[in-house]
Amino acid sequence: MTSSPIGSPSGSSSAPAPGPGTFELGGTVTVPRLGFGAMQLPGRWSGPAGDTANAVAVARRAVELGARHIDTAAFYFSSTHRANDLLREALHPYPADVTIATKVGPLRDETGEMYAEARPDQLRGEVERNLEDLGVEALDLVNLRVGRLGSEVAESIGERFAVLAALREEGLIRQLGVSNVTREQLAEARSIAPVAAVQNRFGVLDQADAALVDECADAGIAYMPFFALGGGHTELAGANLRKVADRHGATAFQVAIAWGLARSPSIVQIPGTASLAHLEENMAAGRLVLDDEDMTLLGRRE
Repeated sequence: MTSSPIGSPSGSSSAPAPGPGTFELGGTVTVPRLGFGAMQLPGRWSGPAGDTANAVAVARRAVELGARHIDTAAFYFSSTHRANDLLREALHPYPADVTIATKVGPLRDETGEMYAEARPDQLRGEVERNLEDLGVEALDLVNLRVGRLGSEVAESIGERFAVLAALREEGLIRQLGVSNVTREQLAEARSIAPVAAVQNRFGVLDQADAALVDECADAGIAYMPFFALGGGHTELAGANLRKVADRHGATAFQVAIAWGLARSPSIVQIPGTASLAHLEENMAAGRLVLDDEDMTLLGRRE
């Protein structure tokens, strides 16, 4: 099949396609299972800076297209732009039905180097920084990111997570999450306070975290994959992925998004982009329905 990507004019259909569905985040907030990641809005970390007008347009268009969960962080910045500043310019005052998730933990200097992880006594300052940058009195969801931006590190996160739990009790944070964690670290966090979300690496070509995905579904915890569309030096390519994309007249990115939505009811996809055209394709993927044959070709897990 050689039609253009889903969502383009030539790919339209008279029959309405289903949407991505919703998830009850923390059991209290309903969000569509296809959101938006703001990491790329400022431009590349060690490359060209972003364009303010374009970044603002992309953020606004994401909400127009139905994204109601936006993922960001204070350490998402280029030499001239910061993701939180761009989101504030684009969306503040934020629509009542939009949730914004941020993450704390990694410390990044102005040169871009991720040089350390925040100590427990530094986490309040990191939370307050996000509050100020985003212009809000409380953060909808704060993830404790473990291991900077590297692979999972098997260490206790209890002391740091307890700080965030205390800030939640103060009303500065509404819901808590963890990122880049092991099953043991998730269990440790849950022993301290309710965990609404896990943000780990997972995607159609990287299914090593499958057991934790299923555990989150059983526990009613949202699982928000990062690098679901490739990234982290991993190219989104594979024979079966291309085959499924061709069958549906879709892009590999769209299939990757749809696969995650089909893989588990707990998955909330947060693909990021700084391109309006790519954003349109990503959001259209919420209408792509994969059948059993597709899922068999792509595999459910390792």
